Amino acid sequence: MAYITQENYYENNGVTPVDSNWGSYQYVSLQDVVNNFLLMYSGNHSLINNEERYKILFHAKRAIQELNYDAFKQIKVLQLTVNDTLKYILPSDYVNWVRVSLYKDGYLRPLTENIQVLSSNAYLQDNIGRILFDQQGNALSPEFSEIDLQRLEGVKKSIYLNSSSPYNGQEGWNIDGGWYFEYGIGARYGLNNETANFNPTFNIDIKSGVINFNSDMYGQSVVLEYISDGMENGNDAIVSVNKLFEKFIYAYITYEILSSKLGVQEYIVNRARKEKTALLRNSKIRLSNIHPGRLLMNLRGMDKWLK
Repeated sequence: MAYITQENYYENNGVTPVDSNWGSYQYVSLQDVVNNFLLMYSGNHSLINNEERYKILFHAKRAIQELNYDAFKQIKVLQLTVNDTLKYILPSDYVNWVRVSLYKDGYLRPLTENIQVLSSNAYLQDNIGRILFDQQGNALSPEFSEIDLQRLEGVKKSIYLNSSSPYNGQEGWNIDGGWYFEYGIGARYGLNNETANFNPTFNIDIKSGVINFNSDMYGQSVVLEYISDGMENGNDAIVSVNKLFEKFIYAYITYEILSSKLGVQEYIVNRARKEKTALLRNSKIRLSNIHPGRLLMNLRGMDKWLK
């Protein structure tokens, strides 16, 4: 690993961007991980011997991916504006979402995942319901399904409390100039907590790689907090891992190689597995960062009087 001067760290020697090295000391690059393993954990007097570099690189990347899924909890944030298709394209390194929020008036308003279907595919049919095909035998599809059209036009009914007029389109009684309605399902009495949300809702379509919103979200700014796979869009040169997990990655590579080799005694494989598991647990504890100041702030309201 090459160390840099403080001037290079703070100013990047005047090269733009000057912040490219900030915070870099706590990380070790993927290239350094592979080189260090080949130098220190592989050789004639080691359990790992005569292994190709590409195998070690593969297992190192798998270890970093597993850490991003399970341990790092390093959340990426992306802000985009919802266009007229009411879709938000997921980032290329998206693995799972943490929170989806509407950014409005300087506040983040968390949105609720909609359990209803907000988007679907459709096929063209004739007057007796048979699917229509083109000359190549492929089913013909309209530009939008009926569900999509209703959502885009803002007429799709919702079980959530986020419609501007909950009684619009409902039958009621006009008595002495005042309108009276029956309470809708999920409104007021018998309220369903799962759908008691006034904010707009969303639904993630993993296969299509988009987030679908209802019509209230057109032109709105959405903030997506998500977990990445840590592979930096396939650029191995910028993949890195926190130094607290460096030894775990070496143990992970060792275990994966030994467990797939012929002729390795079972007790050696079990020992490598136990070492990998113990190092992961210890690294998680180190990275948990339980700070007394945070605990104090949370405990300040413990004795607060409730009116």
